Amino acid sequence: MKDTTRRARQRATVVRSATLLNHFRYEQSDPDRFYGALADDSVELIEALHRGVTGLDPGGPAGLDGKIVLDVGGGPGYFAEVFRRRGAHYVSVEPDPDEMHAAGLPQQASVRGSGTALPIADAVVDICYSSNVAEHVAEPWSMAREMLRVTRPGGLVLLSYTLWYGPFGGHEMGLTHYFGGARAARWYTKKHGHRPKNLYGTSLFKVTAADGLRWARSVPPSEATLVAAFPRYLPGRLWWVMKVPLIREVLGTNLVLLLRKADSTNPL
Repeated sequence: MKDTTRRARQRATVVRSATLLNHFRYEQSDPDRFYGALADDSVELIEALHRGVTGLDPGGPAGLDGKIVLDVGGGPGYFAEVFRRRGAHYVSVEPDPDEMHAAGLPQQASVRGSGTALPIADAVVDICYSSNVAEHVAEPWSMAREMLRVTRPGGLVLLSYTLWYGPFGGHEMGLTHYFGGARAARWYTKKHGHRPKNLYGTSLFKVTAADGLRWARSVPPSEATLVAAFPRYLPGRLWWVMKVPLIREVLGTNLVLLLRKADSTNPL
């Protein structure tokens, strides 16, 4: 079996990890800086994985050229331009109108809708992608099923989400989430005089690596295959942590689930 993550793992250097970690500090104070860096990294990761699955020549045309990419939870639109520069036809779905217009960016290919009931027809996108959204959804695996539904046979589903027991699981609440999500929210409110943006039990939920792996492995092979599961932000040399229960929950920080929709007669 070919190593479909080789290109993605090679680009997962220590420098990349350190750079992204530095940008994470600016998620709320300077969202342009944070989401701009995350958008660039996301499109490079997806292209590397797409090339790995399809076996495209790395020196050939852009791997996303002409592909329809659906971004579930696309937010204010930071990802749109970087995908278009790679030749992709980018569309995003975002449920929150305030979030959609938060950055004042043009929303030329955005649709308002829920990730658990995507307003998209069956089997119409080549790549369905979601970044750091599942932990904000009360029923993340319903969203994952929807992502599979709208993906074409042979297409890719890439679901990346923050692990609750990792250091970033509490988002702006810091490491206080280790004392319980509800308690962390109360402490944050008391300290800052307002509730956190990511309020536990309302807009932030406990989602683990075990949850995601259990769901992905429960999908019948006739529907899709789990191609890879790896920690998104760690250097490639540390990807082994996702094979170790408990350790992966704390050190993994963010899990990527890569699935390919079943269809042996219609490859990407």
